[in-house]
Amino acid sequence: MQVRDLRLTVPSAAGPVNILRGIDLDISAGEAVGVVGPSGSGKTSLLMVLAGLEHATGGSVRLAGQELAGQDEDQLALLRRNTVGIVFQSFHLIPTMTALENVAIPLEIAGDRAAMAKAKASLEAVGLGHRLTHLPGQLSGGEQQRVALARAFAPRPRLLLADEPTGNLDQATGAIIMDLLFDLRARDGTTLMLITHDPALAARCGRILRIGDGRVMG
Repeated sequence: MQVRDLRLTVPSAAGPVNILRGIDLDISAGEAVGVVGPSGSGKTSLLMVLAGLEHATGGSVRLAGQELAGQDEDQLALLRRNTVGIVFQSFHLIPTMTALENVAIPLEIAGDRAAMAKAKASLEAVGLGHRLTHLPGQLSGGEQQRVALARAFAPRPRLLLADEPTGNLDQATGAIIMDLLFDLRARDGTTLMLITHDPALAARCGRILRIGDGRVMG
């Protein structure tokens, strides 16, 4: 992934707000990068732009050999489906679907005929083979985040974007989730960008990127 002079400005009642102010960044295939910085520094906005979920105001992002600028929503959705896995602090599971159905969704959308089998295997990989038919409301917070991890990794993405994935979990449960995330990443050779407020978690990545006031600080 290659990012050059990335900028994001949004309107507000008080005038334009510069959230990203010229980010330059290169992430190699298979690299793990921990992103740290104070609240409001632009970390989540950077992730959203890299995922194609937010449109940059200026600059360029090349992901999997494709330039994000100029792509329409359908093209960006296809790129995400084929390339990117995302894990948020909030689990973003569909409450009326079972764990198995939640994990199978991206695979089914991609037309994978083995979607259910792959979803089952992905849930087993995070220790939830016995929870396939449970709805999110029947699962603990840690179990719901395991389902979210299984869903993100099931299509074997080249890039995983994780935004405070343990933010809604207690310390012990969060440690288990992060062990799983790093194990799955190692298994697949997935490139990882991890936003975290925890220096110990960031230190588990090969490189730490510090964001401050919309800029890379080091």
